[in-house]
Amino acid sequence: EGDREVRAGDLIITPVDWAFCQDANARLTLGKIGEMGFDQVLHPDRVLMFMDHFAPAPRPEVAADHQFMREFAKKTGSHYEEVGRGICHQVICEKYARPGDLIIGADSHTCTMGALGAFATGMGSTDVAVAMALGKQWLRVPDTLRVHVTGTLQPGVYSKDLVLHQIGQTGSGGANYMAIEWDGPTVAGLTMEARITLPNMAVEAGAKTGLIASDETTQEYMERHGRGDQWRAIEPDSDATYARTLEIDAGALAPVVALPGNIDLVVPIGAPETRGVKVDQVFVGSCTNARIEDLRIFRDYIKGRKRHPETRLLVTPASSIVYDLAAKEGILSDVVAFGGAVLPPGCQACFAGHGGVLADGEHCVSTINRNYPGRMGSPNAFIYLSSPATAAAAAITGRIADPREFVPTNGAA
Repeated sequence: EGDREVRAGDLIITPVDWAFCQDANARLTLGKIGEMGFDQVLHPDRVLMFMDHFAPAPRPEVAADHQFMREFAKKTGSHYEEVGRGICHQVICEKYARPGDLIIGADSHTCTMGALGAFATGMGSTDVAVAMALGKQWLRVPDTLRVHVTGTLQPGVYSKDLVLHQIGQTGSGGANYMAIEWDGPTVAGLTMEARITLPNMAVEAGAKTGLIASDETTQEYMERHGRGDQWRAIEPDSDATYARTLEIDAGALAPVVALPGNIDLVVPIGAPETRGVKVDQVFVGSCTNARIEDLRIFRDYIKGRKRHPETRLLVTPASSIVYDLAAKEGILSDVVAFGGAVLPPGCQACFAGHGGVLADGEHCVSTINRNYPGRMGSPNAFIYLSSPATAAAAAITGRIADPREFVPTNGAA
């Protein structure tokens, strides 16, 4: 307990600021607390539960799990986010995560909150149950892979293309049990919404967490969500050491997709593997790319155009805050006018738990973070990961297409 200096490789026991689970694993996680002999959690105000993977409940057994979560929260005094509130990672960024926090979640994309300068990592249900019951957990301090980004992202290229390119370079296991630290003038110039996409996908390279320094952009984001007083600046030490550094010139990047089967099969639009691919479904959603900026980008490309008649479109805002903003800005109406469907905030098609499941042989261009067989339904379906702009190009043309062919009607890039 207490502050002390630690280095890569050290084994530590440390207090946990937030511990959370979601409805795909809550019964297992919360059940472990009782199995260990505890009838309470140590810090109820730091224990969170989310109904997002199967929300609203599509089956009676899921409804029973939601009921179990509500009852656990009432019994222990801990907190749950109700159906419709949104995806756990997005809501934690909006409402809970603070720079310097240690966050443990029963979900692999917990690393998302590293965009705010928090050390956030996913763990198994038993480990999260321990954190909830005891208020602390053990960790091995990871080595750090530095990703230093310079140059200016060109029109039609976004942070999703940047992180997919990085994973293509490092490989899906190239940062196993490491922290990935994103820095450089390009990252410093990104909006908070664009930054969040980067640590969200750190785990796709095998990383324990992803980190971005907490700066004025972080402060503005927290102020926007009524939490400006919780902000503090956190940046790397001047003498920080890294296991290795990957240099990326953002100006040299083109729009890319990750080909079906593995996250690191990354190719530029126009590569032979992308030509002539008929797209059956486009999904714009997930904790990776369904923030308000993502939906604005998507809207800018589709506004005034029509969906390809043989390609269906599903759009799922990441949280109720995003949904409300998108409604007020007319984005949801634009999606409907284009020919798409808007789903309630939550994971929906990303997890194949609810809304948008793929059939055998179907091809989907998706803004989610995983493309292995069966991720969105049938193991015989094919998932291409992309930015919201590339997703828009697919929805317009019915094929994998270059978003740079479609100048946004409002002049945005």
